[in-house]
Amino acid sequence: MMLHVAGACAQGMPGLRLVFASQHGELGYTVALLRALAASEPLSPTVFSLSVHNAAAGLLSTVRADRAESTAVAAGEETLGYALLESYCQLMQEPQRPVLIVYGDAPLPPEYQPFGTRADASLGRGRALAVLLSREDSRPTAVSTEAGGGEPCGEAQVDAFIRHLEQAAPVRWMGGATTWSWH
Repeated sequence: MMLHVAGACAQGMPGLRLVFASQHGELGYTVALLRALAASEPLSPTVFSLSVHNAAAGLLSTVRADRAESTAVAAGEETLGYALLESYCQLMQEPQRPVLIVYGDAPLPPEYQPFGTRADASLGRGRALAVLLSREDSRPTAVSTEAGGGEPCGEAQVDAFIRHLEQAAPVRWMGGATTWSWH
């Protein structure tokens, strides 16, 4: 999913800086490795290489034959917000080079579902989102945060951000540690 949305968003734009974000990364591959270990089966080097958090960034770099820098972000339920912040900081440091933000998460494997949040449960088939951040943004978005959040929202942060993009209206999302507002 992440590679698909990234490719569609970055088509024909070489040298983009990449910020990949996922709360759980490729947890399905990690579980496959753990199952193989438990069954005393040999471990697949391919599955191992895909289980690391920056696997999607590496695959996109290979497919695009693009050696531009990339960052992988995992920040719990607030992962997308921190990926947007990281991307903004990169853009401010070098404004002439756009930054491609790619977010994705899949449903938790059954072994991990008891440890998930309400937002994890809402993922269904999963989510992927790509956003190109540049000085020439066609639709600027401002982000503000407040420390403390109170009772976390029941929806995934990415769903709140997508709602903001679709409705072009302010949206507020509360996590356990921070309240995020997009306007």
